[in-house]
Amino acid sequence: MPSPELASVDGQITPTPEARIPPGDDGLLRGDGVFEVIRLYSGRPFALQEHIDRLERSAAAIELPVERAALEAEVSALLDEYGEHEGQLRLVVTRGGRRLAFTENLPPHGEIVTLATIRYSPTIILTGVKSLSYAANMQATRLAKAEGADEAILVRPDGIVLEAPTSTVFWASAEGDLRTPSIGAGILESITRARLARELDVEEGEYPIEDLRGAQEAFLASTVREVQPIVAIDGRELPETPGPRTREALDAFAGVLASELDPASASSSTPS
Repeated sequence: MPSPELASVDGQITPTPEARIPPGDDGLLRGDGVFEVIRLYSGRPFALQEHIDRLERSAAAIELPVERAALEAEVSALLDEYGEHEGQLRLVVTRGGRRLAFTENLPPHGEIVTLATIRYSPTIILTGVKSLSYAANMQATRLAKAEGADEAILVRPDGIVLEAPTSTVFWASAEGDLRTPSIGAGILESITRARLARELDVEEGEYPIEDLRGAQEAFLASTVREVQPIVAIDGRELPETPGPRTREALDAFAGVLASELDPASASSSTPS
């Protein structure tokens, strides 16, 4: 059953189709703004404060003011009305000064995923910024689907692995070492990536695409996907899907969720 889709625009809550922002807002016209997407488990947001922290960092990088206290209060009111549903919460701050918070149904994702490599050059100015300028990421996914894959894996022009358009990537080498691109390679500082790196023994660096293509196993990780095993890259099936390192990641993330979404700790996850 679909979850209710509600939107808060500067604190005014309506059904999402009724929400309105001025058409002259540069957030709409130029993609000039920042956003976050947060998974909701029975109405509880995962790592809400860390997502808002990152939203503030993204906004600071493009000199965009954020009224954090107002946004947190509006998120709290929205989630109170939303109730105990499964879904996701999207936060947006636009150059026009609008604060948006709205609930969405979860996008469909399979239990496994296939990838196609797409050449991509990070923009130095926006590297690490979760801005509304996401057209390149979405086009990368479309290009990958045109090649018969489910999702793209972005690769720098020099052949270094980056990330998927909306998630990070991990893989196990032939020796069993778990690897992921370093932040310095030009990727977003993923909150789910940080959780897994803290729980697992992970090597971080700048790795060529041949290293990923030769992996024993691999998976994507994000707030919405959680941990999703990769079955093939550029048409080559990986030897193990899911393999032991992927299962380890699945167990670790399940433990993180159980700990952080426990009712006893809910007050530290939801704004007052």
